[in-house]
Amino acid sequence: MRSEKDGIAQWDQEEVAKKLDDESITFVDIREPEEYNEGHIPGVPLLPMGEVPDHIDGMDKEKTHVFICRSGTRSQKVAQYAKQQGLDRAINFDGGMLSWDGDTKTGEEKRVQETSDIYK
Repeated sequence: MRSEKDGIAQWDQEEVAKKLDDESITFVDIREPEEYNEGHIPGVPLLPMGEVPDHIDGMDKEKTHVFICRSGTRSQKVAQYAKQQGLDRAINFDGGMLSWDGDTKTGEEKRVQETSDIYK
């Protein structure tokens, strides 16, 4: 179900699961490496919250970005920040990984080093 909070679109687990294969949407996990390695959505890259400002200018403003964290609180803050920086289609995964009941993968899979890594 879609909703909105403080100007940011909110997607629940069902909406995220439906859109994972949509290549026009970019999913970004903003948790810490230890959290990501314990279990993340397969194929979703890790860009820790503290590193987002280093990459935000290079992120594609024409794309939809869905930010993911443990519960939806940190990703909401990142989505708000992203929107302030011109990413008008920033979305928060409300409920975060605590609400995720789909497949997960452990270990480091895709760590963002260069901004372009977000889109690979």
